[in-house]
Amino acid sequence: MRRVLLVIPVYNEAATLPQVLAAVKRLWPGEILVVDDGSTDATPDIVKGEGVKLVRHPNNRGYGTALLSGFAWAERQGYHWVITMDADGQHEPAFLPEFLDRIQATQADIVSGSRYLDPRLAQGPSPEDRRWVNRAITALLRELTGYPLTDAFCGFKAYRLAALRQLPLQEQGYAFAVELWIKAAYAGLKLEEIPVPLIYYDFEKGVGRCPARERLAVYLEAAARALRWTCSS
Repeated sequence: MRRVLLVIPVYNEAATLPQVLAAVKRLWPGEILVVDDGSTDATPDIVKGEGVKLVRHPNNRGYGTALLSGFAWAERQGYHWVITMDADGQHEPAFLPEFLDRIQATQADIVSGSRYLDPRLAQGPSPEDRRWVNRAITALLRELTGYPLTDAFCGFKAYRLAALRQLPLQEQGYAFAVELWIKAAYAGLKLEEIPVPLIYYDFEKGVGRCPARERLAVYLEAAARALRWTCSS
């Protein structure tokens, strides 16, 4: 039986974390790890009262670093797979069993949620500036990797840890997914996408605070770094 850890990276999520954890605990049969990336609100106190595992960064180091901390913790504890989901209410816990089913059945190394595979699941529109940036970078990554990606940036994913060991992942911020896809394709990792709901509650939260062209530049710079790595490896 494959051991699976649920990792939830958080940063100042006190407003939504209690509801998310309550919903997750009704569905999730295993251990939960919250990686607190230097929150300055009540987030760490909420986690301590929920009976889940906690890793804390003393300061905000970025989304990619939070994920890498979760992967490293899972490796030390002997897990085979990690599922990641956000704590802002934009990932539907009811879809966790779908990921567990695919983990047991798939030959893939990464099972990635796609918010665009099944439009019937959408719970509202996505902001236009995010849509065109995500569409542009997803198209670029399809060309660079050969993966038939439909959603490059959904954080609702499952990762086979033995496969991730092959990848020297270094992106600290929200461009982590760009590096992941390029290096995963270079290493020959297998991808499977599954449909998940499209949910946006706060268009200005997280990466949404950055202007669209700035986000695009960050993604392109991350792609360039990952491509340089493939050329030198």
